[in-house]
Amino acid sequence: MNGFVYLSNVVTLELDSAKCKGCMMCTIVCPHEVFSIVHKKSVIVNRDLCMECGACARNCPEGAVKVKSGVGCAAGIINGLLRGTEPTCDCGEGGSCC
Repeated sequence: MNGFVYLSNVVTLELDSAKCKGCMMCTIVCPHEVFSIVHKKSVIVNRDLCMECGACARNCPEGAVKVKSGVGCAAGIINGLLRGTEPTCDCGEGGSCC
């Protein structure tokens, strides 16, 4: 991908490497190449590239990946446009970091 970052250090993506069996599903479904396989386990290459779509978590057969899909800044901007309100991505206290 192009390496665009939404905001640094706000992504909800988590990986439990102890649960990972190295099936590579996260690397297959991730549109931003956030994951890589190292020593037969998934690793997060760059968390800030994650757009929080949830494809990795939905497709991980071991439940090793967690992410709150639909809370990212892309979703916040789109929802703000649709509702006619200020964009919000609920990235912490106060609910607005975009």
